[in-house]
Amino acid sequence: MRIETAREIKAELRRRTVVLHQQLQPPREPVGGVATGICVLGSGTYGVAVRTFGQSELASGIADASRELAGDECDVRDVGMVRALQWDPGELQGRHRPLRPGLSISHLDVSAGTIGAFVTPADGDGSVVAVLSNNHVLADSDRGAAGDVVVQPGTADGGAAPDDRIGALDLAVTLDPDRPNLVDAATAKLDDGVQVEAVHPAGELTGWSTVIDDLEVEKAGRTTGLTRGRVSAIELDGISVQYPSGVIDFDDQIEVTGAAATGFSAGGDSGSVVYRPDTREAIGLLFAGSEYGGENGQGLTYCNPIGAVLESLRVRLL
Repeated sequence: MRIETAREIKAELRRRTVVLHQQLQPPREPVGGVATGICVLGSGTYGVAVRTFGQSELASGIADASRELAGDECDVRDVGMVRALQWDPGELQGRHRPLRPGLSISHLDVSAGTIGAFVTPADGDGSVVAVLSNNHVLADSDRGAAGDVVVQPGTADGGAAPDDRIGALDLAVTLDPDRPNLVDAATAKLDDGVQVEAVHPAGELTGWSTVIDDLEVEKAGRTTGLTRGRVSAIELDGISVQYPSGVIDFDDQIEVTGAAATGFSAGGDSGSVVYRPDTREAIGLLFAGSEYGGENGQGLTYCNPIGAVLESLRVRLL
């Protein structure tokens, strides 16, 4: 299937989702939701991806519609609840200076997430350096304020102020509960004298790129360390993510399937930058994961497109 055809079917499924949702209310409020996107079946070969978050009439109806419209070129999976990844015991939890990607980090009121990369203002000279991670890691899901202390390691790993302070919350893209979001992203401006090594396991990033194929990718995260996977879907709309404050919806997201034995991410890996190891180009900012739906019952990982992250924050990769 051509990508243009997949996009047309996806648009029709989104239309039917709205219609069916309206038909089911009231009095039958659907339990669970549904997301639709484009699955990547190979280089230049696409299909339709449908992800349901529990069983419901809505989910069943859209799954049936996808099979009607796409036939065998659809990938339907129930992934259970999708959570914003925050904390779980693991690796990369110690205090490290200089800072590097993959290390534990957090706002003082958050358990722990991951340093994704280092950035600088897009219109600056590179002298101002900030950490890139998620809003829910650095800004406590919009409950923080600019200037709040950020520590490395994160508080779940023993980080505390003032000894472990590395900087302060600078920019955060607001999470909107009433309409689809594109990114869960924030930056923390580093204090003077805090040194960084912007080196990922594959080396320094060379830039970023947009994803249209089933690329092999990897990431370094606070909990699961270095993991590898592949892009299994793109342009996913309607991802419903559970945050402490409630459910937040996201559109145009990237899905990654990890290796069958280990999966790709776990709680505490939020904020990791996902990149191509062959070109060392960033492709996404990891922010959430599902309960299941991947290989051998492993969950799936969801990422914001990195270009949208950088544009929203008005920064560039260091």
